[in-house]
This record gives sequence, structure tokens and C-alpha cells, in this order.
Amino acid sequence: MAHVLITGGADGIGRALVEQYAQAGNHVTIIDRDTARAQALCQSLQSQGHSAAFVHADLRTADPFSPILRTLSSMPRIDIVVHSAGISAVGPFAASQLDRQQAVLDINLRAPIQLTTGLLREGLVAPGGTLVFIASLSVFMSYPGAAVYAASKDGIAAYARSLRVALARQSINVLTVVPGPTRTAHARRYSPDNRREGRRMPPAQLAGLIVQAVQQRQALLIPGTGNRIGALVGRLLPGLAEYLMRKTILEKLPAEPLQSEQP
Repeated sequence: MAHVLITGGADGIGRALVEQYAQAGNHVTIIDRDTARAQALCQSLQSQGHSAAFVHADLRTADPFSPILRTLSSMPRIDIVVHSAGISAVGPFAASQLDRQQAVLDINLRAPIQLTTGLLREGLVAPGGTLVFIASLSVFMSYPGAAVYAASKDGIAAYARSLRVALARQSINVLTVVPGPTRTAHARRYSPDNRREGRRMPPAQLAGLIVQAVQQRQALLIPGTGNRIGALVGRLLPGLAEYLMRKTILEKLPAEPLQSEQP
């Protein structure tokens, strides 16, 4: 039984990972701010005989990490850490609110860096463990209309690459996941056009690919042929990639930022 820690585990990609890891016989600890959903998920898994726990935390706050680390220190050391929590801010950049932009940076970039620092400093990651960071295809293709989100995901991808080198001597693997459009409420909420939602990768499929990549101790996962083609276009033909993103996203955005949950 491995101990798997997943932030943002109450919904979306995080939830799919919680379910797969728990159903495979591992103990899963969820960190999330949505108490109702996280507790309901834990209770559902426990009723099926699986092992799951919930730690409430709001990763936007200045220091949610001390109580998290105290709680985790009473548990077995962690074999797999998945930083899945994330939000976005979509719309014309100049019209977006500064507090919303700050919340995106706090949750997507600052929180995983600070939580990882605390876990490593306190020796809570087991030898041979894996750290997983969920970035975005925007690392290769940009994301006009969500510039701060793209900046946060590019930043976490750069951090993960550097951390992988630094932790190699401790046999701790670092995996960067670069998903494209995924069939989640998060994607639906922030997309200006959901007519082709059925083409997005189901979160359970993405979770299965992440589990496999962790087992194989990969450094990078770009899930799906279409996403790998997109990443290649972004690398080799950045002008074409930016043109496509402008046509499919930026020009379809309304004049005002899209409505979303409160930061």
C-alpha cells in the first residue's frame, strides 16, 4: 500500500486520480478546500473498503502549510505527491481583476512550490517517491486570453524540471504532466466554446496515463496523440501555434472576463 497525497482531489483530474489510486489498494490523502465534496468522496471510497482521508486547506492563504504538515507528519511517509489543484482567469487581460490574477498565481504556482518545500524539509516524502506537477499544453502553445494561467503553468513546469535534477541523488522522481483540453467542470467553466466538449480527454483516461507514467518514473507526460502534435507544432512552428490559439480561443472570448468561482 502506497501513501498518495493529492491536492485538488475533490473534483476533476484530482478526483479521477484519487479514485484510481484508492481502488488500486493505496491509501489516499486529499487536500482540498471543498469540504463537502472531499468528505463525500472519502466516505464513498471507505464504504467500498478503500482507504482515504481528507485534510482541509485553502491554498490561497498565506500559510496553510504548517497545519497540513503537522497532520501529514502523523501519517506514513508519502510515496506519491500530485499537485493537481488549480484555477484560471479567462478573458481580456486588462479587464481581469488583480485579486483574481493573484489567486491564480497563489494556487497554481506558489502553493505547490511551498508545499513541496515543506514536505522535503520535514522528510515526509519516502525514498524512491515521486512528485507530480500538473502543468498545461500552454507550456508549448501559449494561452492567449489566460495569460496569468499560462505564466503559472510555465513556471511550475520550469520548477519541476529543475527539481528533478536536484532530487535525482535522493532517488525522488519528478514528473511533469502537460495535458491538453480535459473533460472537466474546470475546462467547461473557462472555455469560450464547449460545443466540442466530447472531444476532450476524459479525466479517468488522463488519470490512468499519469498512474502509468509514475510507475515508469517518466520525466514528462504529454497525454494523447493530438496533444503531442500540438506540443510539436508549438516547438517547431510557434507562429502557427499562436495563430491557431488566437483563432480558437482569443477571438471567441467575450468582452468581459468569463464568470467563474470566487478566488
